[in-house]
Amino acid sequence: MRLNLNRASKFKVSESAAPMKARLTVKAKIVHLTRVKQRLLETEYENLQRFLRGERDVPLYSAYKQQALRYYKKVKEGKEYPLSIRKDLLKIERRDTKIAEYWARIPVKGRRGGVWVAIKPHRPIEPDMEICESKLFKKDGEWWLHIVVQKEVEKPKPNPRRIIAIDIGDRNIATKVELVDGEVQNPKFYGREVRGIRRHYDWLRRRLGEKRLLKKIKQIGRKEHRRVDDVLHKISREVVNRAKELGATIVIGNLKGIRKKNRGRTLNRIVNRMPYYRLTEYIKYKAEWEGIPVLVIPEYNTSKTCHRCGKEGKRVSQGLFKCPNCGLEYNTDLNGAINIAKLSLSYMLGDGGALTRPLTPHEGVELACGLKPLSLKVENLPASAGECQYNYYWKTNYLNI
Repeated sequence: MRLNLNRASKFKVSESAAPMKARLTVKAKIVHLTRVKQRLLETEYENLQRFLRGERDVPLYSAYKQQALRYYKKVKEGKEYPLSIRKDLLKIERRDTKIAEYWARIPVKGRRGGVWVAIKPHRPIEPDMEICESKLFKKDGEWWLHIVVQKEVEKPKPNPRRIIAIDIGDRNIATKVELVDGEVQNPKFYGREVRGIRRHYDWLRRRLGEKRLLKKIKQIGRKEHRRVDDVLHKISREVVNRAKELGATIVIGNLKGIRKKNRGRTLNRIVNRMPYYRLTEYIKYKAEWEGIPVLVIPEYNTSKTCHRCGKEGKRVSQGLFKCPNCGLEYNTDLNGAINIAKLSLSYMLGDGGALTRPLTPHEGVELACGLKPLSLKVENLPASAGECQYNYYWKTNYLNI
């Protein structure tokens, strides 16, 4: 699908880009603890929990007390809280040892210089990364150090000629299209398996609840979270890598109102627990780290507006959109993603700011860059089952616009 960008020269992004700080959390597992180090960490961790529950004279490293009073204003009964380590107290070194490549020094009460522990981070910690305030967790008997690092990156500049648009939906958690030099290409649907994961664990919880296995329910809840999180990280990584390859701006539709629809009791429970916000945040922080601009824009009925003629259409089913004006029949999520790509052009002004009033996809395109919706031309959109899960609704001539 091609848009006429002859008048897109009105979009001029400032050449100057001030540096900014990008942050990232590196999850590192603490491994090969000796009994002495295990005991020291256990004592410090348990004393923090006691301190938060009112035992102010408990033997605890003074900096941990200060950070606890600063961050944990309200303490929930039964919840455990991590040790918050100031950046000037945490030291990370890269050593050539058989045990581990990275080592961390964690301060503890009563041991001068703290304890050095071996860690296995999920990604390399480069020398140009600045260590910031980090946290020490204990999960299922294992110790984890969440190391917050930051580095200086160029402030990302929106590129109106290369856009990756993401539509957040119910059945597919994300639908992606690319707008490259006026051509809409490479549609892809992500995360349909998340809904299946939710259904599976809801069924398990009901069965375990009937047997009153409450401890087991808690365990499968953590496993469910890990499985969903794995899917979200893979989606966000693929989107960011593609944006980096294209030099594109990532545009995400705002999630506001997605949970208000009434789909029935079971579907309402599943959709209301879908991790839309988490996926958006994963994309944003990974893109920021790579210096890729991200815009989160209001959708303004993009799923109900025809991307071809700009008129309001009907969502006749979960996956099918029909336009009574021009006769277009299209996948609903893909139609929304294309509209988001077009609408985003209205938000990319010379200074990267947003317009003072909302525009419809049709109006936004005409006002911002003079694009003519009727000049759309479809080119080489894949229609294989692997690329689209809704081909049942797509007619053989659905590309003939």
